[in-house]
Amino acid sequence: MNKPLTCHNYINGQWISAKSGKSFESLNPANGRECIATVPLSGSADVQAAVTAARQAYQSWRLVPAPVRSEIVHRIGEGLLARKKELATLMSREMGKILTEAQGDVQEGIDCAFYYAGEGRRLFGQTTPSELGNKFAMTLRMPIGVAALITPWNFPIAIPCWKALPALVCGNTLIFKPAKDVSACATLLTEIIAEAGVPPGVFNLVHGSGEEVGQSLTSHPEVDLVSFTGSSQTGAEVAAICGRSHKRVSLEMGGKNAQIVMEDADLELALEGALWGAFGTTGQRCTATSRLILHRDIKADFTAKLLDKTRKLRLGAGTDPHTDVGPLVNEAQLKRVKYYLEVAQDEGVTILTGGKQAQGEGLDQGYFFEPTILDGVESQMRVAQEEIFGPVVSLIEVGSFEEAIAIINDSRYGLSSAVYTQNVNRAFQAMRDIEAGITYINGPTIGAEVHLPFGGVKATGNGHREAGTAALDIFSEWKTVYVDFSGQLQRAQIDNR
Repeated sequence: MNKPLTCHNYINGQWISAKSGKSFESLNPANGRECIATVPLSGSADVQAAVTAARQAYQSWRLVPAPVRSEIVHRIGEGLLARKKELATLMSREMGKILTEAQGDVQEGIDCAFYYAGEGRRLFGQTTPSELGNKFAMTLRMPIGVAALITPWNFPIAIPCWKALPALVCGNTLIFKPAKDVSACATLLTEIIAEAGVPPGVFNLVHGSGEEVGQSLTSHPEVDLVSFTGSSQTGAEVAAICGRSHKRVSLEMGGKNAQIVMEDADLELALEGALWGAFGTTGQRCTATSRLILHRDIKADFTAKLLDKTRKLRLGAGTDPHTDVGPLVNEAQLKRVKYYLEVAQDEGVTILTGGKQAQGEGLDQGYFFEPTILDGVESQMRVAQEEIFGPVVSLIEVGSFEEAIAIINDSRYGLSSAVYTQNVNRAFQAMRDIEAGITYINGPTIGAEVHLPFGGVKATGNGHREAGTAALDIFSEWKTVYVDFSGQLQRAQIDNR
């Protein structure tokens, strides 16, 4: 058993303890008796110190040329690359993700760094003709100010990088509030960012609870922007607080994603997608496949094959290279998944496999839940409507493509979707008609790439998109500039008409 790490806040270029002197433990979800790190339990006083540092640093950081800022972001990518194995191992120990997925999580951060390093030499505005003579018109991207980044535990490197790196390139200063369950990962990420040469006060880390640190950041009058990833319920509260103070807010929230498998699909390919989409990251992704919408002609065959493969999945610690499915992140998530299995039974659903906490050698001290398949699910049932965030997938039978589209849209969420078909007409109808921010054709609901916009519709988000150039619209303001070199007053819409 490794010696626990000692984490600190990082404020104004200094590693410091919480002003309260209090701390909490980050535990290994595969073995609740192992402490990964002791972490400061911060409060509003720590938030104030971070905001003060970020506000002061903003005045100089915003004037650093964007290509210079991007060179620092490139060095962050190099630091992530050099410590990829270390980060992935820590991530597997701290939140349970299997090693191959943890490596992918870090790689996404690396990709993000190198992508946004390139954007620092673009940050394109527009030039356009004026309707008046001897007049020039253009647009520029301007930084917003102090940004609070509130991130979840399921992607402890990728999601903070999605937010922090474009924000830095755009010229903002940052306060990073990670989920408590991945405090050690957040600390190591911050070390890499600091070592890359980010000036003091530009990037700050404050550990603690959402109730204390998250709310203090969201409501602070000198925080100009909040970027939040988490539940739709919490996101609505964040949006309400930000709305009262006219603060920009970007929300990436829940999903109830579905994969449609039509009668003409490549069933083996669809099977691989369903298995990966439903049980990858133990179902703890906002893009996880929570619903499988199966055409009646292939449902029996597909279900039998899915059952066979699901029962062969190996549970264990994420650090074990033989593990297919790791633990849930904490006891609260385990209780949540157990609760929804009780709901499923009350609704008359058939549990084909799984349905209970996993027991056995190496599992008894962790938060393991058996990969679960629910059959006989109808679209209006709670297990088909509410986000479970665990290794649970519901099977819904349909008789037509039109019915499948109607059911996939029968959700308050709209993040990711997938359709398996060999009919090109159906593929293009799905692209047009599915109410989701992401649609995959003949691919699973998970697998976003950093150079494309990420986000959803309805209760999944508030209209913004992360990743790609779309993230620049979160972290910058448009400024329109007119230069009149006519030497006289020219009135648009008047003097030229």
